[in-house]
Amino acid sequence: MTTITLRNLRKEFDDVVAVNGLDLTVRDGEFLVVVGPSGCGKSTTLRLLAGLETATDGEIRMDDRDVTHTEPKDRNVAMVFQNYALYPHMTGRRNITFGMNATDSFADEEIDRRVAEAAETLDITDLLDRKPQAMSGGERQRVALGRAIVRDPDAFLMDEPLSNLDAKLRIQMRAELTRLHAELGTTTVYVTHDQTEAMTLGERVVVMDDGRIQQVDPPQALYDFPTNRFVAEFIGDPAMNMIDVAVEDGVAVHDGFRIPLPSGKTVDGTDGEWLDGTEAEALADPDAGDRPTAVLGIRPEDLYPARDRPDLGETTFDATVEVTEPLGDSLLVHCSVGDATFKMGAEPRSSLEPGGTVSVTYDPARLHLFAPETGEAFYHSATAPAPAGRIDATTND
Repeated sequence: MTTITLRNLRKEFDDVVAVNGLDLTVRDGEFLVVVGPSGCGKSTTLRLLAGLETATDGEIRMDDRDVTHTEPKDRNVAMVFQNYALYPHMTGRRNITFGMNATDSFADEEIDRRVAEAAETLDITDLLDRKPQAMSGGERQRVALGRAIVRDPDAFLMDEPLSNLDAKLRIQMRAELTRLHAELGTTTVYVTHDQTEAMTLGERVVVMDDGRIQQVDPPQALYDFPTNRFVAEFIGDPAMNMIDVAVEDGVAVHDGFRIPLPSGKTVDGTDGEWLDGTEAEALADPDAGDRPTAVLGIRPEDLYPARDRPDLGETTFDATVEVTEPLGDSLLVHCSVGDATFKMGAEPRSSLEPGGTVSVTYDPARLHLFAPETGEAFYHSATAPAPAGRIDATTND
Protein backbone atom coordinates (compact mmCIF):
# COMPACT_ATOMS: atom_id res chain seq x y z
CA MET A 1 0.00 0.00 0.00
CA THR A 2 1.11 3.55 -0.60
CA THR A 3 0.12 7.20 -0.31
CA ILE A 4 -0.01 9.11 -3.60
CA THR A 5 0.45 12.88 -3.56
CA LEU A 6 -0.06 15.27 -6.47
CA ARG A 7 1.24 18.82 -6.19
CA ASN A 8 0.32 21.47 -8.77
CA LEU A 9 0.18 18.75 -11.44
CA ARG A 10 -0.23 20.13 -14.95
CA LYS A 11 -0.36 18.55 -18.41
CA GLU A 12 -0.52 20.46 -21.68
CA PHE A 13 -1.01 19.09 -25.18
CA ASP A 14 -0.01 21.81 -27.66
CA ASP A 15 -2.46 24.61 -26.82
CA VAL A 16 -4.80 22.43 -24.71
CA VAL A 17 -4.44 22.27 -20.91
CA ALA A 18 -5.77 18.81 -20.01
CA VAL A 19 -4.81 18.88 -16.32
CA ASN A 20 -4.57 22.27 -14.69
CA GLY A 21 -2.81 22.48 -11.34
CA LEU A 22 -4.09 19.43 -9.43
CA ASP A 23 -3.40 19.16 -5.71
CA LEU A 24 -4.56 15.88 -4.25
CA THR A 25 -3.59 13.19 -1.75
CA VAL A 26 -4.74 9.59 -2.18
CA ARG A 27 -4.57 8.03 1.26
CA ASP A 28 -2.82 4.77 2.03
CA GLY A 29 -5.20 1.90 1.20
CA GLU A 30 -7.95 4.21 -0.05
CA PHE A 31 -10.35 3.50 -2.92
CA LEU A 32 -10.53 6.92 -4.60
CA VAL A 33 -12.79 7.47 -7.61
CA VAL A 34 -12.22 10.28 -10.12
CA VAL A 35 -15.38 11.21 -12.01
CA GLY A 36 -16.31 13.84 -14.55
CA PRO A 37 -17.55 14.40 -18.10
CA SER A 38 -15.58 13.45 -21.21
CA GLY A 39 -12.59 15.73 -21.69
CA CYS A 40 -12.36 16.83 -18.05
CA GLY A 41 -8.82 15.41 -17.62
CA LYS A 42 -9.54 12.37 -15.47
CA SER A 43 -7.95 9.74 -17.75
CA THR A 44 -4.96 12.02 -18.41
CA THR A 45 -4.48 12.27 -14.65
CA LEU A 46 -4.47 8.48 -14.37
CA ARG A 47 -1.96 8.17 -17.23
CA LEU A 48 0.27 10.70 -15.47
CA LEU A 49 0.15 8.53 -12.35
CA ALA A 50 1.08 5.49 -14.40
CA GLY A 51 3.91 7.29 -16.19
CA LEU A 52 2.28 6.88 -19.60
CA GLU A 53 2.20 10.67 -19.94
CA THR A 54 4.90 13.12 -18.88
CA ALA A 55 3.86 15.98 -16.61
CA THR A 56 4.36 19.48 -17.99
CA ASP A 57 4.75 20.78 -14.46
CA GLY A 58 4.17 19.72 -10.88
CA GLU A 59 5.08 16.70 -8.80
CA ILE A 60 3.89 13.12 -8.23
CA ARG A 61 5.02 11.36 -5.05
CA MET A 62 4.41 7.80 -3.91
CA ASP A 63 5.14 7.72 -0.21
CA ASP A 64 8.59 9.34 0.04
CA ARG A 65 9.54 8.81 -3.62
CA ASP A 66 9.33 11.51 -6.26
CA VAL A 67 8.17 9.52 -9.31
CA THR A 68 7.28 12.47 -11.55
CA HIS A 69 9.85 11.42 -14.15
CA THR A 70 10.21 7.74 -13.20
CA GLU A 71 9.63 5.15 -15.93
CA PRO A 72 6.32 3.25 -15.70
CA LYS A 73 8.08 -0.05 -15.04
CA ASP A 74 9.78 1.40 -11.99
CA ARG A 75 6.66 2.83 -10.31
CA ASN A 76 5.27 -0.52 -9.13
CA VAL A 77 1.71 0.32 -10.13
CA ALA A 78 -0.69 -1.91 -12.06
CA MET A 79 -3.15 -0.47 -14.56
CA VAL A 80 -6.47 -1.99 -15.64
CA PHE A 81 -7.68 -0.66 -18.98
CA GLN A 82 -11.13 -0.08 -20.44
CA ASN A 83 -10.55 -2.50 -23.33
CA TYR A 84 -9.07 -5.35 -21.21
CA ALA A 85 -5.85 -5.41 -23.37
CA LEU A 86 -5.67 -9.23 -23.46
CA TYR A 87 -3.61 -11.06 -26.07
CA PRO A 88 -6.12 -13.09 -28.13
CA HIS A 89 -3.70 -15.94 -28.88
CA MET A 90 -2.79 -16.49 -25.22
CA THR A 91 -4.68 -18.38 -22.53
CA GLY A 92 -5.91 -16.66 -19.41
CA ARG A 93 -2.88 -17.95 -17.51
CA ARG A 94 -0.41 -16.64 -20.11
CA ASN A 95 -2.16 -13.26 -20.19
CA ILE A 96 -1.92 -13.01 -16.42
CA THR A 97 1.75 -14.01 -16.24
CA PHE A 98 3.01 -12.30 -19.40
CA GLY A 99 4.52 -9.29 -17.61
CA MET A 100 5.98 -11.45 -14.86
CA ASN A 101 7.65 -13.79 -17.34
CA ALA A 102 9.23 -10.81 -19.12
CA THR A 103 11.49 -10.12 -16.12
CA ASP A 104 13.79 -12.17 -13.93
CA SER A 105 12.14 -10.91 -10.75
CA PHE A 106 9.89 -13.92 -10.18
CA ALA A 107 10.78 -17.61 -9.86
CA ASP A 108 8.44 -20.11 -11.55
CA GLU A 109 7.16 -21.33 -8.19
CA GLU A 110 6.36 -17.77 -7.11
CA ILE A 111 4.49 -17.12 -10.36
CA ASP A 112 2.42 -20.29 -9.98
CA ARG A 113 1.56 -19.40 -6.38
CA ARG A 114 0.48 -15.86 -7.23
CA VAL A 115 -1.62 -16.98 -10.20
CA ALA A 116 -3.38 -19.59 -8.06
CA GLU A 117 -4.12 -17.03 -5.34
CA ALA A 118 -5.39 -14.42 -7.81
CA ALA A 119 -7.51 -16.98 -9.64
CA GLU A 120 -9.11 -18.09 -6.38
CA THR A 121 -9.72 -14.49 -5.28
CA LEU A 122 -11.37 -13.60 -8.60
CA ASP A 123 -13.09 -16.99 -9.10
CA ILE A 124 -11.41 -17.52 -12.49
CA THR A 125 -9.63 -20.82 -11.90
CA ASP A 126 -11.62 -22.45 -14.70
CA LEU A 127 -10.63 -19.65 -17.12
CA LEU A 128 -6.88 -20.07 -16.91
CA ASP A 129 -6.71 -22.45 -19.87
CA ARG A 130 -9.19 -20.56 -22.05
CA LYS A 131 -8.39 -17.93 -24.63
CA PRO A 132 -10.17 -14.55 -24.55
CA GLN A 133 -12.54 -15.37 -27.40
CA ALA A 134 -13.99 -18.15 -25.23
CA MET A 135 -14.69 -15.75 -22.35
CA SER A 136 -17.53 -13.34 -21.68
CA GLY A 137 -16.87 -9.64 -21.11
CA GLY A 138 -17.01 -10.05 -17.36
CA GLU A 139 -14.63 -13.02 -17.48
CA ARG A 140 -12.15 -11.06 -19.59
CA GLN A 141 -12.28 -8.21 -17.12
CA ARG A 142 -11.57 -10.61 -14.26
CA VAL A 143 -8.53 -11.96 -16.12
CA ALA A 144 -7.33 -8.38 -16.68
CA LEU A 145 -7.73 -7.76 -12.94
CA GLY A 146 -5.82 -10.96 -12.25
CA ARG A 147 -2.93 -9.69 -14.34
CA ALA A 148 -2.82 -6.59 -12.13
CA ILE A 149 -3.17 -8.47 -8.84
CA VAL A 150 -0.30 -10.95 -9.38
CA ARG A 151 2.19 -8.11 -9.53
CA ASP A 152 1.35 -7.18 -5.91
CA PRO A 153 1.60 -3.48 -6.82
CA ASP A 154 1.74 -0.48 -4.52
CA ALA A 155 -1.35 0.91 -6.26
CA PHE A 156 -4.04 -0.10 -8.73
CA LEU A 157 -4.95 2.38 -11.47
CA MET A 158 -8.26 1.61 -13.19
CA ASP A 159 -9.42 3.45 -16.30
CA GLU A 160 -13.18 2.92 -16.78
CA PRO A 161 -12.79 -0.88 -16.53
CA LEU A 162 -16.55 -1.60 -16.51
CA SER A 163 -17.73 0.65 -19.35
CA ASN A 164 -17.77 -2.17 -21.94
CA LEU A 165 -20.02 -4.40 -19.83
CA ASP A 166 -23.81 -4.57 -19.92
CA ALA A 167 -25.82 -2.98 -17.12
CA LYS A 168 -26.42 -6.17 -15.12
CA LEU A 169 -22.79 -7.22 -15.29
CA ARG A 170 -21.60 -3.74 -14.29
CA ILE A 171 -23.61 -4.00 -11.09
CA GLN A 172 -22.13 -7.42 -10.38
CA MET A 173 -18.58 -6.26 -11.07
CA ARG A 174 -19.00 -3.18 -8.86
CA ALA A 175 -19.75 -5.51 -5.97
CA GLU A 176 -16.75 -7.67 -6.92
CA LEU A 177 -14.41 -4.66 -6.96
CA THR A 178 -15.66 -3.54 -3.54
CA ARG A 179 -15.08 -7.01 -2.14
CA LEU A 180 -11.66 -7.24 -3.79
CA HIS A 181 -10.52 -3.93 -2.32
CA ALA A 182 -11.74 -4.93 1.14
CA GLU A 183 -9.70 -8.12 0.84
CA LEU A 184 -6.50 -6.67 -0.64
CA GLY A 185 -6.50 -3.16 0.85
CA THR A 186 -4.36 -1.82 -2.00
CA THR A 187 -4.45 1.91 -2.74
CA THR A 188 -6.74 2.28 -5.78
CA VAL A 189 -7.45 5.18 -8.12
CA TYR A 190 -10.49 4.46 -10.29
CA VAL A 191 -11.56 6.70 -13.19
CA THR A 192 -15.12 6.72 -14.54
CA HIS A 193 -17.64 9.00 -16.24
CA ASP A 194 -20.49 7.12 -14.52
CA GLN A 195 -21.57 8.92 -11.35
CA THR A 196 -23.39 5.80 -10.12
CA GLU A 197 -20.09 3.90 -10.17
CA ALA A 198 -18.42 6.79 -8.41
CA MET A 199 -21.01 6.95 -5.64
CA THR A 200 -21.15 3.20 -5.03
CA LEU A 201 -17.42 2.43 -5.22
CA GLY A 202 -15.55 5.41 -3.85
CA GLU A 203 -14.56 5.94 -0.24
CA ARG A 204 -13.95 9.47 -1.50
CA VAL A 205 -14.88 10.90 -4.88
CA VAL A 206 -13.00 13.52 -6.89
CA VAL A 207 -15.24 15.51 -9.24
CA MET A 208 -13.31 17.07 -12.13
CA ASP A 209 -14.25 19.54 -14.82
CA ASP A 210 -12.11 21.39 -17.36
CA GLY A 211 -8.89 19.95 -15.97
CA ARG A 212 -9.56 21.10 -12.40
CA ILE A 213 -10.81 19.48 -9.21
CA GLN A 214 -14.24 20.82 -8.29
CA GLN A 215 -14.74 18.89 -5.05
CA VAL A 216 -13.30 15.95 -3.10
CA ASP A 217 -15.60 14.33 -0.57
CA PRO A 218 -17.21 11.09 0.58
CA PRO A 219 -20.14 10.23 -1.73
CA GLN A 220 -22.91 11.34 0.63
CA ALA A 221 -21.24 14.70 1.28
CA LEU A 222 -21.06 15.33 -2.48
CA TYR A 223 -24.77 14.66 -2.71
CA ASP A 224 -25.80 16.67 0.36
CA PHE A 225 -23.27 19.52 0.24
CA PRO A 226 -22.19 20.19 -3.38
CA THR A 227 -19.62 22.95 -3.46
CA ASN A 228 -20.90 24.47 -6.69
CA ARG A 229 -23.59 24.18 -9.32
CA PHE A 230 -21.53 21.89 -11.55
CA VAL A 231 -21.16 19.28 -8.80
CA ALA A 232 -24.81 19.66 -7.79
CA GLU A 233 -26.03 18.93 -11.32
CA PHE A 234 -23.44 16.25 -12.12
CA ILE A 235 -24.01 14.17 -8.97
CA GLY A 236 -27.53 12.75 -8.85
CA ASP A 237 -29.83 11.28 -11.46
CA PRO A 238 -32.05 13.02 -12.43
CA ALA A 239 -29.99 16.18 -12.02
CA MET A 240 -30.80 18.77 -9.38
CA ASN A 241 -33.47 21.31 -10.40
CA MET A 242 -32.13 24.86 -10.74
CA ILE A 243 -34.55 27.83 -10.55
CA ASP A 244 -33.68 31.54 -10.56
CA VAL A 245 -35.13 33.25 -7.49
CA ALA A 246 -34.95 36.47 -5.49
CA VAL A 247 -34.10 36.23 -1.79
CA GLU A 248 -36.27 38.50 0.37
CA ASP A 249 -36.58 38.42 4.15
CA GLY A 250 -35.25 34.88 4.33
CA VAL A 251 -37.57 33.60 1.60
CA ALA A 252 -36.76 32.31 -1.91
CA VAL A 253 -39.23 34.16 -4.11
CA HIS A 254 -40.39 33.18 -7.60
CA ASP A 255 -43.43 34.24 -9.59
CA GLY A 256 -44.95 30.83 -8.83
CA PHE A 257 -43.92 30.22 -5.22
CA ARG A 258 -42.42 31.50 -1.98
CA ILE A 259 -40.15 29.05 -0.12
CA PRO A 260 -38.90 30.00 3.38
CA LEU A 261 -35.20 29.31 3.93
CA PRO A 262 -34.73 27.59 7.30
CA SER A 263 -31.56 27.80 9.36
CA GLY A 264 -28.85 26.14 7.36
CA LYS A 265 -25.17 25.96 6.60
CA THR A 266 -23.16 28.50 4.66
CA VAL A 267 -20.22 27.27 2.61
CA ASP A 268 -19.06 30.78 1.83
CA GLY A 269 -16.45 32.61 3.90
CA THR A 270 -18.03 31.43 7.15
CA ASP A 271 -17.81 27.73 6.34
CA GLY A 272 -19.15 25.59 9.17
CA GLU A 273 -21.38 28.26 10.71
CA TRP A 274 -25.16 28.14 10.72
CA LEU A 275 -27.37 30.94 9.50
CA ASP A 276 -31.02 31.73 9.04
CA GLY A 277 -32.65 32.63 5.76
CA THR A 278 -32.20 36.36 6.31
CA GLU A 279 -28.45 35.92 6.72
CA ALA A 280 -28.43 33.81 3.55
CA GLU A 281 -29.98 36.76 1.76
CA ALA A 282 -26.85 38.80 2.50
CA LEU A 283 -24.78 36.28 0.56
CA ALA A 284 -26.92 36.42 -2.57
CA ASP A 285 -25.97 38.55 -5.58
CA PRO A 286 -25.21 42.00 -4.12
CA ASP A 287 -25.59 43.69 -7.51
CA ALA A 288 -29.26 42.84 -7.83
CA GLY A 289 -30.46 45.92 -5.96
CA ASP A 290 -33.38 45.53 -3.61
CA ARG A 291 -33.98 41.94 -4.72
CA PRO A 292 -30.77 39.94 -4.23
CA THR A 293 -30.79 37.03 -6.65
CA ALA A 294 -29.68 33.43 -6.37
CA VAL A 295 -30.23 30.04 -7.99
CA LEU A 296 -32.37 27.73 -5.89
CA GLY A 297 -31.41 24.06 -6.14
CA ILE A 298 -33.81 21.25 -5.18
CA ARG A 299 -33.33 17.60 -6.13
CA PRO A 300 -36.30 15.88 -7.84
CA GLU A 301 -36.40 13.30 -5.06
CA ASP A 302 -36.92 16.11 -2.51
CA LEU A 303 -40.09 17.40 -4.23
CA TYR A 304 -43.42 15.60 -3.80
CA PRO A 305 -47.10 15.87 -4.63
CA ALA A 306 -48.48 17.50 -1.47
CA ARG A 307 -51.08 14.77 -0.98
CA ASP A 308 -48.28 12.17 -0.70
CA ARG A 309 -46.35 14.01 2.06
CA PRO A 310 -48.67 15.88 4.42
CA ASP A 311 -45.96 15.53 7.09
CA LEU A 312 -43.79 18.14 5.38
CA GLY A 313 -46.00 21.06 6.42
CA GLU A 314 -48.39 23.47 4.79
CA THR A 315 -46.00 25.30 2.42
CA THR A 316 -47.10 24.22 -1.07
CA PHE A 317 -47.40 25.70 -4.55
CA ASP A 318 -49.31 24.73 -7.66
CA ALA A 319 -47.56 23.56 -10.84
CA THR A 320 -48.63 22.30 -14.25
CA VAL A 321 -47.80 18.71 -15.22
CA GLU A 322 -45.99 18.69 -18.58
CA VAL A 323 -44.71 15.11 -19.01
CA THR A 324 -44.69 11.93 -16.91
CA GLU A 325 -42.06 9.18 -17.10
CA PRO A 326 -42.99 5.82 -15.49
CA LEU A 327 -39.85 4.26 -13.98
CA GLY A 328 -41.46 1.20 -12.38
CA ASP A 329 -40.64 1.99 -8.75
CA SER A 330 -41.56 5.67 -9.16
CA LEU A 331 -43.02 8.23 -11.53
CA LEU A 332 -40.82 11.10 -12.72
CA VAL A 333 -43.01 14.15 -13.29
CA HIS A 334 -41.89 17.12 -15.40
CA CYS A 335 -43.63 20.29 -14.20
CA SER A 336 -43.70 24.00 -14.90
CA VAL A 337 -44.48 26.97 -12.69
CA GLY A 338 -44.33 30.42 -14.24
CA ASP A 339 -41.22 30.53 -16.43
CA ALA A 340 -39.49 27.71 -14.54
CA THR A 341 -39.46 23.97 -15.18
CA PHE A 342 -38.53 21.22 -12.75
CA LYS A 343 -38.77 17.48 -12.15
CA MET A 344 -40.14 15.68 -9.11
CA GLY A 345 -40.79 12.14 -7.97
CA ALA A 346 -44.25 10.68 -7.35
CA GLU A 347 -45.81 7.36 -6.44
CA PRO A 348 -45.51 4.93 -9.38
CA ARG A 349 -49.28 4.54 -9.85
CA SER A 350 -50.11 8.19 -9.39
CA SER A 351 -53.01 9.58 -11.43
CA LEU A 352 -51.07 12.67 -12.53
CA GLU A 353 -51.60 13.45 -16.20
CA PRO A 354 -50.03 15.99 -18.59
CA GLY A 355 -51.97 19.24 -18.61
CA GLY A 356 -53.22 18.79 -15.06
CA THR A 357 -52.37 20.80 -11.98
CA VAL A 358 -50.54 19.36 -9.00
CA SER A 359 -49.97 20.84 -5.55
CA VAL A 360 -46.24 20.50 -4.77
CA THR A 361 -44.42 20.34 -1.44
CA TYR A 362 -40.73 19.91 -0.62
CA ASP A 363 -38.28 18.76 2.04
CA PRO A 364 -37.17 21.97 3.80
CA ALA A 365 -33.92 20.29 4.89
CA ARG A 366 -32.79 19.84 1.30
CA LEU A 367 -32.61 23.34 -0.18
CA HIS A 368 -29.51 24.86 -1.77
CA LEU A 369 -28.57 28.34 -3.00
CA PHE A 370 -25.94 29.06 -5.65
CA ALA A 371 -24.42 32.34 -6.82
CA PRO A 372 -25.87 33.27 -10.24
CA GLU A 373 -22.57 34.31 -11.83
CA THR A 374 -19.97 31.94 -10.35
CA GLY A 375 -22.19 28.95 -9.56
CA GLU A 376 -20.59 28.63 -6.12
CA ALA A 377 -22.83 27.24 -3.38
CA PHE A 378 -23.30 29.58 -0.43
CA TYR A 379 -26.18 27.98 1.48
CA HIS A 380 -27.50 24.49 2.27
CA SER A 381 -30.52 24.02 4.51
CA ALA A 382 -29.44 20.55 5.63
CA THR A 383 -29.87 20.17 9.37
CA ALA A 384 -26.64 18.20 9.91
CA PRO A 385 -23.06 19.18 9.05
CA ALA A 386 -21.09 17.39 6.34
CA PRO A 387 -19.37 14.18 7.50
CA ALA A 388 -16.02 14.51 9.24
CA GLY A 389 -13.17 14.93 6.81
CA ARG A 390 -15.10 17.06 4.34
CA ILE A 391 -12.73 18.48 1.75
CA ASP A 392 -13.48 21.15 -0.80
CA ALA A 393 -11.81 22.04 -4.07
CA THR A 394 -9.35 24.43 -2.49
CA THR A 395 -8.01 22.21 0.31
CA ASN A 396 -8.31 18.61 -0.84
CA ASP A 397 -5.73 16.79 1.24
